[in-house]
Amino acid sequence: LPPTPRGARGSALTMTTTRLAPGTVAPDFTLPDQDGTPVTLSALRGQKVILYFYPAAMTPGCTTQACDFRDSLPSLQASGYVVLGVSKDEVAKLAKLRDADHLTFPLLSDVDTTVHQAYGAWGEKVNYGKTYTGTIRSTFVIDEAGTITMALYNVKATGHVAMLRRKLGLDA
Repeated sequence: LPPTPRGARGSALTMTTTRLAPGTVAPDFTLPDQDGTPVTLSALRGQKVILYFYPAAMTPGCTTQACDFRDSLPSLQASGYVVLGVSKDEVAKLAKLRDADHLTFPLLSDVDTTVHQAYGAWGEKVNYGKTYTGTIRSTFVIDEAGTITMALYNVKATGHVAMLRRKLGLDA
């Protein structure tokens, strides 16, 4: 048998096959941001939310994606969107990413991958022919009532924000 993937503090990680679809109520959660301040999704009702899951802070692809969101943030906010990034990184590492790249939106820490799993953003991946369990780069657009209007799985880091803006009908 293959070894059980281990998460933070040695806890067993489970793989998910759940995929959320448009029309589904977004699973609620509370996670700490890069400063340790709790952020609760349901507290953002009345606002549109772009929730994106990325594998690891301080890596080239994830940094590119975060910087693309940062650079598009003014127009996304003008269109009524709040952006939240989620990874399984510790709070301190998220603060380092925010400071290094001057990010101006919350980065949330989901160390035990509970929220990743609820959104279907944790599971089996193949990279260079090797299969492993990890974060499935995913983005969800959630409306003001808390309903998912767009669920995008296995997105690419580069060009993702431009593609998302097109899908949202915003200027690229």
